[in-house]
Amino acid sequence: MKVTIYTDGSSRGNPGPGGYGAVLTCVGPRGERFRREMSGGFRRTTNNRMELMAAIVALEALTRPSEVELHSDSRYLVNAFNERWIDGWLRRGWKTAAKKPVKNVDLWKRLLEAKSDHRVAFVWVRGHAGSKLNERCDELATEAADSAKLNEDKGFSEHDAD
Repeated sequence: MKVTIYTDGSSRGNPGPGGYGAVLTCVGPRGERFRREMSGGFRRTTNNRMELMAAIVALEALTRPSEVELHSDSRYLVNAFNERWIDGWLRRGWKTAAKKPVKNVDLWKRLLEAKSDHRVAFVWVRGHAGSKLNERCDELATEAADSAKLNEDKGFSEHDAD
């Protein structure tokens, strides 16, 4: 199955209240079109954590192995795979090239697990540049960050603040 995913993260302060948004679209076996929107918010988190969370939640929602094109305006997310940063982090035991601990390692591990059954192509899209689905994800993420229903980001630590 071919799936197109758009994702975005938001943080009101960095760290601060944050949210993520994702829009999944696909065409079913009989030509029917599907669209699903997802979002959620956290009391204290960072923008980068929300960018990762959007991709994680979207990939975890897939019920069968899929060919995925994941669009994000986060160079942090896209470059980790397209520039193969993640390969170096894994080789070095979750250390950067500068031998410092990788930030948000809990979410990177979860993302690797979420994408493991899929073939995922990461596509960078310029934020706030007129991409309808990217703009929708931004709306979902900011609405979630501003919501009264905010969860605890249990993996967040001040070390992860970017």
